[in-house]
Amino acid sequence: MATCSVSKGCFVFKPKDSKKRKTSVTADFFIKGKAVSENDRLRFSTYESLWQQMKEQTERLQESLNEKIFDGLLSFIKKSHIRPHSKQNDWSYRMRCSEIPTAAVVLAVKQVLQKVLTNLMGSTVNDEEEIEEDMHHSVHFSQRKMHCSMSSLSGWYNATTQKSTSSSPSKKRKSSSFGEEQSPPIVIIFKDLESFLPKVLQDFITISSNYIEQLPLVLVFGIATSPITIHRMLPHAVSSLLCIELFQSLSCTAHLTSIIDKLILTTKFPFKLNGKVLQVLITIFLYHDFSVRNFVKGFQLSLLEHFYSQSLSFLCCTPDEANARVQNLTHDDCELIRQVPSFMGYVERQDSEKQVKLLTNDQYLQDDVQRLLTDLHIYHKNYFPVLKCLHVCTSSLPKYPLGKQIRELYITCLERNVWETEEYSSAFQLLGMMAKEELVCLLQKCREVLTSSKQQEVLTGATQKLEDFLTRFQKPDDVAAVVEVNEDHKTSQQKSLQEKTDLYQLQKTLMEMKKSRRSKKLSRFEVLRMEVLEFLDKLVRQYLLPPETQPLHEVVYFSAAGTIRRHLNAAPRTALQTALSNPYYYLQNEALRSEGGTISNTAPDICIVYKLHLECGRLINLYDWLQAFVTVVNAAEGKEPANGKVDEVLHARFIRAVSELEFLGFVKPTKQKTDHVARLTWGGF
Repeated sequence: MATCSVSKGCFVFKPKDSKKRKTSVTADFFIKGKAVSENDRLRFSTYESLWQQMKEQTERLQESLNEKIFDGLLSFIKKSHIRPHSKQNDWSYRMRCSEIPTAAVVLAVKQVLQKVLTNLMGSTVNDEEEIEEDMHHSVHFSQRKMHCSMSSLSGWYNATTQKSTSSSPSKKRKSSSFGEEQSPPIVIIFKDLESFLPKVLQDFITISSNYIEQLPLVLVFGIATSPITIHRMLPHAVSSLLCIELFQSLSCTAHLTSIIDKLILTTKFPFKLNGKVLQVLITIFLYHDFSVRNFVKGFQLSLLEHFYSQSLSFLCCTPDEANARVQNLTHDDCELIRQVPSFMGYVERQDSEKQVKLLTNDQYLQDDVQRLLTDLHIYHKNYFPVLKCLHVCTSSLPKYPLGKQIRELYITCLERNVWETEEYSSAFQLLGMMAKEELVCLLQKCREVLTSSKQQEVLTGATQKLEDFLTRFQKPDDVAAVVEVNEDHKTSQQKSLQEKTDLYQLQKTLMEMKKSRRSKKLSRFEVLRMEVLEFLDKLVRQYLLPPETQPLHEVVYFSAAGTIRRHLNAAPRTALQTALSNPYYYLQNEALRSEGGTISNTAPDICIVYKLHLECGRLINLYDWLQAFVTVVNAAEGKEPANGKVDEVLHARFIRAVSELEFLGFVKPTKQKTDHVARLTWGGF
């Protein structure tokens, strides 16, 4: 393709070895050109081990989520082509002879169909990408040079199936899985349907429809948005040629909920995110890309940053490993622990004798740190079951005062005492008006959460209390009525009603009597419901304390939300302008340090050209621009200014710098004047 750039060129981007690159980048991130201590090696190895476990958990979850849709898709393909004379089914019963079986798979992640192609066609991912790339331009069904037509494909298919049937009885038996006397279908996967040109897709479907009796074609459409995309791309005359069956994958938000449950709301992995970091990752997911893969990458980046920046992160491991590592702490490690803010607050709350021991005796400190880390682990074992119980009770309330998703409730509980919020009070007011059947259903779900969380040794009392409540709901006669009004007070109200005839006093007396009748007697169910709410409130106040209340929470909680936001939600325009106007910010070269917004004449060429272009108006004369650039560079290199003749090397450097500015969007060629370029940014007019 032609280009209107100031300069023209050919650029080659060679593929890199991804495995080597990933290993070196991660290792270099920890080393950063300085000596590596044993503590650093331990943190790095702990990070690698923990991330590998989390990655395997994520992959297992992904496979389990896709298994159902893969099985359904495979079943559809096997049953899509049944011959008319078959005894099992009738072709006309399934579809018209001119219709092509089509599976519409609605997915949020395009690459998920690579596994389908590998399993069904026996191809590798690379082969799939080559075939798919060719199909964007024309229909290629073989890597050999041949006449590209459906008739050629039909001949190849007949020859292939007849040869395989006659040469190998085992293959014949294998192909019988698709039906008696039936040849295997040809499956064509459009992994990203939205990227195809509608006209090309329409022509392909129309041609394929004419050969459907000879070729058992099956189309699989990978859709990233909505099934309506098919009808937007294809007119009715073409879409009527397809017999479409919809396969809906798990929504990305539901997938995110599963990922959070498996990676974050668990005691299996000691690493945790604080509320602000988790809010950053979820905000990027909801308002930018809806990509679970990117969420997991952000989680990995948080894990990496935590083990890099937190010197005590080598204690972010299982309780048994942490106890063993605490016993091997050096004096410097003990001093680092004494400087942790949460531990300093813990020391201040102790008596004077214990304070002295914690600050001077390393062995005493190690024993206490072991206990604190064990308490932190128990804190999490209590925290997540109670959190899920609170979510079960409040996620179905009107207007969702504490959020519909558990991630919303979790962030609230991480950042503050949830029982002090107005939303919490509103939720419990709504729970206080709940009917018996609804309340019993919630208690049963809470019991399931506590029994399935494998924390029965910790929350045994709570589980038994729920069992008692459910039993009492089944036998409400065992509950006594309470809060009866004093009979003398009732008699005095009646006398007051008879004596006073003033309208205001009469209304006041009637309201008091009405109020007293309301509070006269609570039903047995109302009494029991109040006890249930008091029990839930007590659980929340006891176990859902924010992590900041726990000593040494900094060891396992990552809180640098600003760092994650800068990495994952960067502002490219600001970064570009900073790099061009102040190259020292990134290059850290003392020769580039300047003050007052000026740029050193030893700065990179693009920075000099950028600074000069800021002094121009809307149209920039290329020759004047070049002369100014040559003057600045010659002054930096100590050369005498040329008499009207520009050095070829400087000319090439200028053209390259201007081309880079054009690529970044600061200038563009203009037809108004051939020797000028148009400026695309504000300022300097």
